[in-house]
Order: sequence, then structure tokens, then C-alpha cells
Amino acid sequence: MPARRTIGVDIGGTKLLAGVVGRGLEVHHRTQRTVAGLDQSSLLDVTVDAVEELRQAAAPEPLAVGFGIPCLLDHRSGRALMSVNLQLGNIAFADVMTERLGVPVFVDNDGNATALAEHRAGAARGAQDALVLTVGTGIGGGLVLRGELYRGAIGFGAELGHTVIDLDGPPCQGNCPNRGCVEALASGTALAREATRIAGERPDSGLGAALAAGHPVAGPLVTELAHDGDEAALEALALIGARLGVAISSFVNIFNPQVVVIGGGVIGAGELLLAPVRAEVAARALPPPRDEVRIAGAAFGVEAGMIGAAVLAFDGLAARES
Repeated sequence: MPARRTIGVDIGGTKLLAGVVGRGLEVHHRTQRTVAGLDQSSLLDVTVDAVEELRQAAAPEPLAVGFGIPCLLDHRSGRALMSVNLQLGNIAFADVMTERLGVPVFVDNDGNATALAEHRAGAARGAQDALVLTVGTGIGGGLVLRGELYRGAIGFGAELGHTVIDLDGPPCQGNCPNRGCVEALASGTALAREATRIAGERPDSGLGAALAAGHPVAGPLVTELAHDGDEAALEALALIGARLGVAISSFVNIFNPQVVVIGGGVIGAGELLLAPVRAEVAARALPPPRDEVRIAGAAFGVEAGMIGAAVLAFDGLAARES
């Protein structure tokens, strides 16, 4: 009998979002946890706590749990080897969670989970070739090529956030050894950094006033002020959008996707982010691919990774039953 509900868990560099998801990809219950700065043992404990909360809230109980984690996963061994922005590595994540939760567990990279959701029922639905970026604490990537999720030779493919767009750029964050990665220059972390700089240079702006008042200059505040028309906030979003557009221009040239989907926390900015992305792609990518590609925000918004993780669980159960 097909599973009626599963739990999807999206673990990001800063927070965890989990939900009970039905076959129609409707979300019945949600919960959230902060995970920034946790060591591996604490992260696993917090994750189990979030899942158990949802299992108690749901009726009937979900039959499996899917995880999207920001980690390099070796699909030969099932081990999560390294995460750039979390203390998570060298662990058989699915096995550990199966033992602790007592239900079937399925795991993939968080970018792949987002791509799965958007391709199955979101902004990339119907596309044979699609590219998905999740822009939050870091930048994750997912690729759908010829209708199938692409993971690379052993599972490490589509780490698009670690494409270099500035040879002499700043050091990348976390455990990445590189410099000038798009993650270092255009993530939500980079948005907060650039917005803080611009706020200091523009003390008469709404962004400057927020900084002077001691408010954290992070993505949600920048987005809110930009929607209100604050020029400094708009400038910060335009800068991040332009940098994303530089990277996406290369992705368009390499993969020739039908659609590029941008998700993660920054997509709350909508067209204020997407418009500068499109402008850079139009100026930099090769014709005709640049003229054929569609650039869109994730249909599932910030919940795309969570819903994709639930889809992963549905698909995993179906494969076992076939």
C-alpha cells in the first residue's frame, strides 16, 4: 500500500525545517530548529527531537523519513563525508537515523532534494533539463539532466555553489578551501555582509538606521526594507543578484537548461533578486541558450528542500515495494 505521509527534513547551515507531507505534497505539520554552531552529536539530537515531535503530531504516523543535508554524500558507501557549513561528516547518516528513529530513512544532498521537489511539482515541472540553486547560509545546487537527477560519478556532483567567479576573491566560508566561490560572494551570508557594509556607508538610509539601532542586518530585514523601497537595501540585493547572474551565465553555457530555479531564504526578495540575475545572464551567456532559458523562483519557496526530502522518502519506499 503506498505511503500516505512521510516526514521531510531539510537541514541547512543555520536552521532545520521539517514537516509531515502528504502524497499531494501538502504539508500537514511543521517544525523548525536552530542548528548553527552545533557539534555533530548535538545536531543529531536536535534532528531526532524535531522528527519525534512531528511523529507525535501526525495521524496516521508517517511511514518513512527523508533528509536533505548540506553534505557531500558518497552513494557507494552511504556516508556523509563533509559539510562546508555544519559540523557534520564521516557518518553513515541514514543508518544512524534509521537506528535512532526505527523507521526507514532516505538521505540525499539538500540541493538534490530541492531539485527533486521543483522538478516533480514546482517551477521545473515538465523540464527535461533544469538547474536549481538554493541560496541561504551557503549555496547548494541540483541538476536534472534528461529528466533524471544527476549526482555525478559517486554522489558529489552539482556543488554549484563552489564555482569560482572571482580568481582573487575572498576566502570561501566554512570548510571550503577555495577563494572567490559564488557561495562566498552571493549567498545569504554574503548578502548580510554586503548589506552591513552598505548600511555603514549610507547612514541616512533605512538600512543604515536599522544598523544604528542594533538590528541584525540579515536577509529578511534587507528584503523587507527593499520591498519598502529603501535604496540601500535594493542596492544590496542587486549586487547579490548580479553575482548570481555571473555564475548562472556559466551554468547556462555549460548545461543549456530549460529552466534555472532559485530557492532558499533569499528568494523572498522575488523579482528584486531575479531581475538583476536575468540582466546578467542576458548580457553574458551565449546565444541561443540565454534566449531559451527561463529563470524562476522556487515554487515551494523556502520549503522546497523539506518537501523534496519527503518526496525522497516516498520514492524510496516505492522502490522497496516494487
